[in-house]
Amino acid sequence: MLTDKVALITGAAHRIGAETARTLHAEGMRLVLHYRSSRDAALSLQKELNDKRADSVILVQADLLAIKGLPKLVEEAITAWGQLDVLINNASSFYKTHMGKVTEEDWNDLMGSNLKAPFFLSQAAAPYLQKQKGCIINIVDIHGDRPLKHYPVYSMTKAGLVMLTKSLACELGPEVRVNGVAPGAIMWPENIDEVTKQRIISRTFLKRKGAPHDIAKAIVYLARDAGYVSGQIITVDGGRSLHS
Repeated sequence: MLTDKVALITGAAHRIGAETARTLHAEGMRLVLHYRSSRDAALSLQKELNDKRADSVILVQADLLAIKGLPKLVEEAITAWGQLDVLINNASSFYKTHMGKVTEEDWNDLMGSNLKAPFFLSQAAAPYLQKQKGCIINIVDIHGDRPLKHYPVYSMTKAGLVMLTKSLACELGPEVRVNGVAPGAIMWPENIDEVTKQRIISRTFLKRKGAPHDIAKAIVYLARDAGYVSGQIITVDGGRSLHS
């Protein structure tokens, strides 16, 4: 049961983060929703969920690249609810980095958002999660295993997040379970053309695009039902990653 348990979700204002918030809230959870700059979207989501169940959602704003400020996110959750049961490292940066043109700024931004921040936020949350025998769920990517052309730095960050998941499962067990979800074709990036969309769909065994709710349901499984699962990555991609 997830009723009255507390989840902190990073990057919760849009896309998979927002759908995860709705799904966990429907399971009875209290939520701490992190956003960086999407204040209006975060406020709208908070109102939507609090209208369904009063005083069940709070917002926290932070730049996850400011590592020294990450413990404050956890402290705000504890101040509000007195506990933390689930940490979902969802926030991520995604953009092309063509070889020969990659800058140190690109490297630091992608590594910071996609790998450094999840590690240090998990470290800050660990004592509270251990107390609750809670869990960490990282949103990885199928391209953490199979690199995406023109996205070498992004792919490396997600590969690192896979190892972070396994390493933290080792370090934080037995009290805390740590797992990941690797989405495939769930939501299209901006400026993707129709031909590319159809090519991606054709490479799935299910011949269709997934939906954010498919990821959210996998997260619910890991948070609620997977009591003997740790250090694992659940791939939700319609079978696409099985293609050579």
